[in-house]
Amino acid sequence: VESHLHLDLADPLCAEIVSGVVQNKQEAVDYLTWSLFYRRLTKNPNYYNLLGIDDDILSDYLSELVENTLAELDESKCIAVDDNDMDLSPLNFGMIASHYYVQHTTIKLFAANLRAQSKLRRVLDVLVSAEEFEEVPVRQGEEGLLAALSKRLPVPLTEPDFAESRIKAHVLLQLHFSRRELSADQREDLGKILDQALRLLQAMVDILSSNGWLRPALAAMELSQMLVQARWNTDSPLLQIPHFNKEIVARCNAAGVKRVEDIGELEEDKLNEVLGLGPQEMQEAADFCNSYPDLDLQVAIKSGKTAYTGEPVVVEVVLERVEDEEDVDVDGGEGEDRKRKRDDEPTPAKVYGKVIAPFYPKPKIEAYWLVIGDPKENMLLSIKKVSLAKQARFALEFDAPKSAGDHELKLYLMCDSVQGVDQVVDVHLHVEPSVGGDGAGSSSESGSGSDSE
Repeated sequence: VESHLHLDLADPLCAEIVSGVVQNKQEAVDYLTWSLFYRRLTKNPNYYNLLGIDDDILSDYLSELVENTLAELDESKCIAVDDNDMDLSPLNFGMIASHYYVQHTTIKLFAANLRAQSKLRRVLDVLVSAEEFEEVPVRQGEEGLLAALSKRLPVPLTEPDFAESRIKAHVLLQLHFSRRELSADQREDLGKILDQALRLLQAMVDILSSNGWLRPALAAMELSQMLVQARWNTDSPLLQIPHFNKEIVARCNAAGVKRVEDIGELEEDKLNEVLGLGPQEMQEAADFCNSYPDLDLQVAIKSGKTAYTGEPVVVEVVLERVEDEEDVDVDGGEGEDRKRKRDDEPTPAKVYGKVIAPFYPKPKIEAYWLVIGDPKENMLLSIKKVSLAKQARFALEFDAPKSAGDHELKLYLMCDSVQGVDQVVDVHLHVEPSVGGDGAGSSSESGSGSDSE
């Protein structure tokens, strides 16, 4: 058994630099000496193109391997080599790659191809170009089938080469968003793509936010919802509900039901008439509606509505689930919760945030992005990824705009897995010129300090 570490050293070495295990070039060489790769070097030198097993030859071989790998990571802006040409430090892109287990070449590709004005279509194009999708097989004779399928895609492909894995990933994802029927092999391949795609998108959001680009970051968040729910962002949120189709949605709209939350307002007879589903289908639809997040969002500027240019601003966000006293009941009698209480059985602890997504291959728990941005300037000022049980309080901090005056900012609540839940709240901020003294700075610092208590 031989090692392949020398062929793919960059990503594990990047992770070690990010974790602080490797802090200089000598420690990078030492890291290799503890690997199977090092043990096999002297046992089978020809396999590794090693010219000999003398200490000097072995040392030069390892040093060259480390130098080349570090140069590759430096080019990808994942690490920095100190001016002394010895010490190593992780950069933001390296931390993102390590945190999400994304290849450094993918991080480099994302950073090079995304722009401040990138829209959802561009975000999807860049996503499917990730190195991770190169493992998706294009089987013999499959190019013709992919070409035929591509003719009916909502987003046309530009000069596609159907022998490429990224084009196949693009086609399968569009079919996924449209909930089209797939063959067994295509479903297997799509499962592999979805298994990688959500993690890659989370890394992409971090890259976009580090650049301060608001619109493409929001587009990537919408794409995350599309991946989980297998629906286009232009579809009605009602189409997420199991067994719902366009005809049922049209009847719902005629009955005044526009949102998932509105379904619970219908009387039982009217509900059965509008939906026209069988008992099992109705139960599955009710399970989705009962688990659908209904959130109350409260926003306040804790550091004061007047800020000073360049000084910290702290925005406090309170997020709470709104729970109805009664869930959607489809059995025409007592719901399960009421039967359990009647029989004096203990009520199990409620699990919050479990996503019902029959077209997504893995269990999923809701998560949310809280984003503060200036839509006029396309500027993302602050972002935080959070999870929610019943209620939680969060603080987002950013530097006040450099221009004095009134600024109309917005706070975006974006779900990563369910459509129709997103909220946008206006944040009005008045900015005064910084006096450069202790007054403005101390005021901001006291606000930030009280937030952390």
